[in-house]
Amino acid sequence: MGGYAIGIITLLAINCIAAMGVSLFTGFTGIFTLGHAGYMAIGAYTAAIMTIQYGIHWLPAILAGGLLAMIIAYLIGLPTLKLVGDYYTIASLGLGEAIRLIIENWNSVTRGARGYPGIDNFTSLPVAIGFLIVMAIGMFFLVNSNFGRAFKACRDDYVAASLLGFNTARYRVLSLAISGFYCGISGALLAGFMSFIQPIMFDMAKSTELVSIVVFGGLGSMSGCLLGTTILTLVTEVFRPISQYRMLIYGLVLVLVMVFRPEGLLGTNELTPSFIKSLFRRKKKITAEEAA
Repeated sequence: MGGYAIGIITLLAINCIAAMGVSLFTGFTGIFTLGHAGYMAIGAYTAAIMTIQYGIHWLPAILAGGLLAMIIAYLIGLPTLKLVGDYYTIASLGLGEAIRLIIENWNSVTRGARGYPGIDNFTSLPVAIGFLIVMAIGMFFLVNSNFGRAFKACRDDYVAASLLGFNTARYRVLSLAISGFYCGISGALLAGFMSFIQPIMFDMAKSTELVSIVVFGGLGSMSGCLLGTTILTLVTEVFRPISQYRMLIYGLVLVLVMVFRPEGLLGTNELTPSFIKSLFRRKKKITAEEAA
């Protein structure tokens, strides 16, 4: 493959990791967020500072970026996840922007709005794909575990889950922490891929993009999340030569899916062999009824 194709696949893998984190929190736990780009920024700057200023190997730097984002997400979640519905969404928007502004104004550590240059290009295609495979397997095990069922219970009916004995507050905070870890890892990989990061790369538009991907693929479907990330990333890159119309096409694809598939591409279904077979059986049934 050429360098351009390798770059696209690497970027796609990075986006998929962040989207899985947002999907866990929004799609499986049912909490709408507009601030997860802040956790990506934490992971990106942690990895950049550790590799450049302290000469630490990129692998522990990436993991440290994810862990720091996870810790900060957990500490943020303790007071804020007492809020429900639109109130938390507004709070997450403010928190995401607060993280970005802190990074932008902490010149002695982050170099401020000028950005952080000279990052080693450690995010190669095998590194990005390796992280994606490991974290995707971990996520699929998580959502099908007891924790995953507890997250879904919080999403489907927060009050009923509490009455049934679920510690819903604990599960919501745990979901945010794991989600922050995934976004932190994604941000660290992005820093190694771009070799230069700026606070503006992690603004509200990035958070909105992540949520759009999750809604596009289907709330409550990790397969849909990965499929949606793939489609929207490729749409963005394929139409890059006509940059003045690229975002128009991106928006049009989102609108068409929301009109014809309001539940997203896969809804709450996973892309399993049984689901694919059911699609073909349904298609054959419709064809037979039309013939009759």
